[in-house]
Amino acid sequence: MFTGLIEATAKVIERTKNSFIIERPSSFTDLHTGSSISVSGACLTVSQLAADSLTFDVVSETWNRTTLGSLKAGDRVNLERALPANGRFEGHLVQGHIEGVGEVTQAPASGNQWQLAVALPVDLARVVVPKGSIAFDGVSLTVANVTAEQVTVALVPHTLKETTLGSLRVGDFMNVETDLIGRYLEKLLHSRS
Repeated sequence: MFTGLIEATAKVIERTKNSFIIERPSSFTDLHTGSSISVSGACLTVSQLAADSLTFDVVSETWNRTTLGSLKAGDRVNLERALPANGRFEGHLVQGHIEGVGEVTQAPASGNQWQLAVALPVDLARVVVPKGSIAFDGVSLTVANVTAEQVTVALVPHTLKETTLGSLRVGDFMNVETDLIGRYLEKLLHSRS
């Protein structure tokens, strides 16, 4: 379980058919083989640990369902360690189970207003509610507006500076995880009808 509060960003070192290697942030000192890390929103398990890198085994489902398969050496990813049972909970419930990919239709702009708009598949957009939660590339965000196919969120300067969201451009793709509670409510309502 994660909170969507990004702890660090790191560069991709290498991507192979079955593995993903990224830089290890200096603050990630408590990891071990088997640790769960949210990598741009996707929950991955550390398979090899080095002083300066983290390696993850990745299956084809993850490559196909997320943006991780399109990353190349030098690209940056958002990272969050799993929430410990005695940890402080500040974001929202994020599982790291990517439901789909959205496309940036409005990128953050300079000035006093920083808005990000993302086109979503219809099946994801229908469970998103205004002022509810959503995670883009693992970042916990509050929904400002939602239509049948697009979600808009407001970004604060800290998020733009400390995550990969500040470098987004129109046409970029992002990993999407909708609010866990909303998904369960939709399933419950559809199972009764």
